[in-house]
Amino acid sequence: MVIKTDLCSFSEWRIYPGHGRRFVAKDGRLFYYLNQKSRAFSARKIKSQEIQWTVAWRRLNKKIKTDEGAKKRRIRNLKVQRAIVGISLEEIRRRRKEDDKTRKAQAEQAAREIKDRKQKQIEASKKKPAAAQKVAQKAEVKAQQKAQKGAAKTNKGKK
Repeated sequence: MVIKTDLCSFSEWRIYPGHGRRFVAKDGRLFYYLNQKSRAFSARKIKSQEIQWTVAWRRLNKKIKTDEGAKKRRIRNLKVQRAIVGISLEEIRRRRKEDDKTRKAQAEQAAREIKDRKQKQIEASKKKPAAAQKVAQKAEVKAQQKAQKGAAKTNKGKK
């Protein structure tokens, strides 16, 4: 059978049913006292840490073993790596292992390639004006279409 016990507000000892006194302060707080001795010390505003027979003094002076060593062990979540769309898991791991020097070298090489392509486009556009380029492209397309039609007519005649 479980017996409901309260703790003394001053000494922190257990108060069993039928013992002790309950005190209600003006602000509505409840205080439970084991005996008149505890009640008198509390009324005189004496700290329970200064009285040797209280649990507070025993805790302060390390006479009681506290449960600091029995902390809850926290289970940490494991990080799971997943592949991203377009990049495999092996590729992600390889990139993580790369050092900064190789990354910078790859970035510089990619930047050089882009610059070279842009430079070639600029040079090509300088050789032919934009309008002349369009006319030339249209002429090429028409020539290809005529060649295809001519080939189709010759194939029909052979059948």
